Amino acid sequence: MSQPLALIVDDEPDIRELLEITLSRMGIDSKSAEDLSNAKKLLKNNDFDICLTDLQLPDGNGLELVEHIQKYSPSLPTAVITAYGSMETAINALKLGAFDFVSKPVDLKILKNLVSSAIKINDTVSPVDRRSRNQLLGDSVPIAQVRAKIAKLARSQAPVYISGESGTGKELVAKLIHEKGPRAAKPFVPINCGAIPSELLESELFGHLKGSFTGAVSDKKGLFQTANGGTLFLDEIADLPLHMQVKLLRAIQEKSVRPVGGDREIPIDVRILSATHKNLSNLVNDGQFRQDLFYRINVIELPLPSLRSRTEDIPVLTNHILEKLAASFEEDAKEPSKEALKKLKGYAYPGNVRELENILERALTLCETADIIANDIHLPEGAQNLHEQSFSTDSVQLEDYLDTLEKQAIVEALEKTKWNKTAAAKELGITFRALRYRLKKLDLGD
Repeated sequence: MSQPLALIVDDEPDIRELLEITLSRMGIDSKSAEDLSNAKKLLKNNDFDICLTDLQLPDGNGLELVEHIQKYSPSLPTAVITAYGSMETAINALKLGAFDFVSKPVDLKILKNLVSSAIKINDTVSPVDRRSRNQLLGDSVPIAQVRAKIAKLARSQAPVYISGESGTGKELVAKLIHEKGPRAAKPFVPINCGAIPSELLESELFGHLKGSFTGAVSDKKGLFQTANGGTLFLDEIADLPLHMQVKLLRAIQEKSVRPVGGDREIPIDVRILSATHKNLSNLVNDGQFRQDLFYRINVIELPLPSLRSRTEDIPVLTNHILEKLAASFEEDAKEPSKEALKKLKGYAYPGNVRELENILERALTLCETADIIANDIHLPEGAQNLHEQSFSTDSVQLEDYLDTLEKQAIVEALEKTKWNKTAAAKELGITFRALRYRLKKLDLGD
């Protein structure tokens, strides 16, 4: 098997030489360019496995190169080398599609970790299956778009902020981003920021040394260290107290932590994913969440759809949940009747998929027939039928509103692919058959 090949772009000969030597010791060949134009020539004539580029180049900047690579070689992971204090530019690079960044002076250990992760992305020996159709169920356009974004985000190291209502599956999505990426073999460590007493948060996140406070009878690793090499998922990050937000921001920016009672920083290599059901932008405006931390964790936002915006997925979710519950009860799976499904599809689910699971678990417990019937489905008292609710100022019913959104997404995909339906289905993350069904359903022609 041939050695991986790296493209190094920097106008400083000493930096190029340092990177060439470092990569050579890792078994990676390299080609170098001192400016943007030579880099583009090398890209045209070679198949690279990773690109390392400085941001400041004589005839342009690294951001231009990131955009060029995204356009012509989107599968090539690109890392930018930034000057100290250029965090805003580094974040812009991540937003444009850069894999990761490393700050000058270059820490060789951090660089090696970055390069190792990047090389794994296009591993042809043990390729990662980035499809998540069997884990994130549903054939609706909104959930297909989420699956497509997961596959794309898994190829990056950019911090992702997962937004959405309670019960939409934010932790599942975070885990999929981890499992479909180059860190899959390393730990995925979730933490609910609202479930830990504020006085224990610093110790939980960063660890502590023996004797640093009453009850610290031994050294303890924090969750950052536990997740080293992998992914740290900060769920309900909006619940972090302000004093901890400052310390978290420092840990993320410096890529190091200081345990409680410690006098030195410990380098850490983690990808940060975060989530909350609250509106972080509003909390920033109200002074309850630091704007600089929000800017740092919200490099890429992944909004998750509510269950009421994808009611066509309820039958497949229902069958999956019932099979899972039957297995846990060690019983044969029951099927829902048509009337039961109709009742389930007519409810608005403020608690989303989690609420659907609770409703079905209660139905299964009370069910006395071979199938689950409508009478087994107990919805909250006073629950309003979904189709009776208005979700827009024009009183357009939700179903019509969702059809409009679906039409818009499909037309955009068709226009982008010059009306190639096979390519459009791939763009939307659905099957060709599913696209044909939707075209007919939405009266878009076939």
